Amino acid sequence: MPTAVDLSLPLSEILHKGTLAAHEEVEHSAGAHALISGELKREEYVQFLMMLWHIYDAFEEALERHASHPVLQPTHNPTLLARRDALGADISYLLEVPETSWQSHPLHLALRTSPPAGLDAYTSRIRTLSESNPARLLAHSYVRYLGDLSGGQFIRHRLAKAYSLDEQTGSGLAFYHFSQLGAAGASASIGDMRKIKGWFKAGMDAGVNDNDALKEEILEEANIAFQLNNGLFKAIEAFTAAHASTVPASKELPGVIEHPQEEKTYPLATVVSVIAAICLAHFLLVVGGFTGDKGYAKLLAFEQWVGSLWVHASE
Repeated sequence: MPTAVDLSLPLSEILHKGTLAAHEEVEHSAGAHALISGELKREEYVQFLMMLWHIYDAFEEALERHASHPVLQPTHNPTLLARRDALGADISYLLEVPETSWQSHPLHLALRTSPPAGLDAYTSRIRTLSESNPARLLAHSYVRYLGDLSGGQFIRHRLAKAYSLDEQTGSGLAFYHFSQLGAAGASASIGDMRKIKGWFKAGMDAGVNDNDALKEEILEEANIAFQLNNGLFKAIEAFTAAHASTVPASKELPGVIEHPQEEKTYPLATVVSVIAAICLAHFLLVVGGFTGDKGYAKLLAFEQWVGSLWVHASE
């Protein structure tokens, strides 16, 4: 159930407050952890991108169909926000095939032959809303696009490291690339993305205005959207479970090489000390914020510092 919130607030505040519990549930799922930590094998990550492609395909087609809807029009800007084509480019790059042919790749054919329940549920919900209640699509815009603009940028950095992707060229990372607001083609910095989010939230508030009944509906739908995203992460868990027992290393996609690693152990006191230090640093960074370009630098410095702690712990 959505968290009870004051419906007199602007919609953007209602959605932030009213989806906190659902957001945390998704963030702490095993599938989300595997994605953010870069633990997925390359082909598992590609399968996840394929699921996202089908979701954005249905979603952005629905938004285009209802572009003039008074609730959706203030935030309708496919040049700025649309992700489907970027996902296709990333999938093609990771599979090392032309963009025109990735849909005939065996990985995609297998996904279409036996789609995960979470994928079917998500796309079916989008199509149902497009036919019956398009105003609720705004909730999905909020969950998807603001997520891509926010946490998606942290994930981009982690995925670049996990799959040896070049953050400078952006090859294989197009999904996480945005242009500046009002300047198509110019890459958006973290600060620019904050401006996009501000523009988007203002558009949501304007589209719904003071309609409390509609605010309640969209809050309900936003929580449904988070549940549907959780279904995608459960599909990731199913991918990893299946591949762990059926896919030998030699069958993995190019770029993934399994290297045997020497197992290391650390004294309990050292582990506790490092974890305590990490928790303290995390608290300070969250309080200080990862906002702006300086915030991103803080994030990189934090990762390097954590790595140094474990190096010292092993000495």
